[in-house]
Amino acid sequence: MLAVDLLYHYRAVSQKPLTVLDVETTGSLALKGRITEISVLQATLADGILHQQTALVNPQTEIPANIVQITGITQDMVDGAAIAATVLPGYLPLLSNGVLTAHNLDFDYSFLKAEYARLGVTFSRPENEQLCTVQLARLMLPELRSRRLPDLVQHFQFQVTTSHRAEADAIACWLLAKHLLIEINNEADEALLARFTQQWIPLKDAAKLLGCRSKQARVLLDAAGVYSSEVGNGNYTSLRYRRGDVERVYYKRQEEQQAKQLDERTTEGNQLSCL
Repeated sequence: MLAVDLLYHYRAVSQKPLTVLDVETTGSLALKGRITEISVLQATLADGILHQQTALVNPQTEIPANIVQITGITQDMVDGAAIAATVLPGYLPLLSNGVLTAHNLDFDYSFLKAEYARLGVTFSRPENEQLCTVQLARLMLPELRSRRLPDLVQHFQFQVTTSHRAEADAIACWLLAKHLLIEINNEADEALLARFTQQWIPLKDAAKLLGCRSKQARVLLDAAGVYSSEVGNGNYTSLRYRRGDVERVYYKRQEEQQAKQLDERTTEGNQLSCL
């Protein structure tokens, strides 16, 4: 979406109930990993948190030592918990309402879909009913070096002391969403759009905005003299561009295409008049 569309989108989202989700898992891949803890809270900007429920889940598999170290969720803790087939059906009514919200939503959402699929349930939410607070933070806080949830909790001094536990992270995600959505509602359009232009977006997103493949987008942006920043490590790097620079190229292309269409219509009109 273009910056102006994002502005209206997030303002519309802010008026809806949010269903904030966090899951802890046995790994990073939804098709291989399992959920070990889930927390879901429902809240609105007007009323705050209305409800929250949290449960440990027996993954019926071993939790790797490095994951135990990160989350603090041990094998003993989950071995005595109910399995997903018992726990997750009770969460489906909650998860099916409001705007599904999480910090790095793709991660939590993928695990939910995989777990429900194992139960023979198709879980899906429309894109306009989804909110990723990582993406929102990238848009609203382009100057920050990190948008990790613990770092944002520290940046805003939210009163959340625990990280990598579902209940605390769901609360932290809600506080972040609330803070940023209130800013979007209260700040002037011009000031917000100026902030949006500073967002760094990856090449694939730039290509999506420009309506072409990544290779062509890079050629277009290079030809326009748009500055790019390379991020990553020696094994994998990616290019990022300022949203404002990409959108300037987008609008210029739109003007050129409209001018071309006008010329074509004028030429056709002249040819018809000569018949």
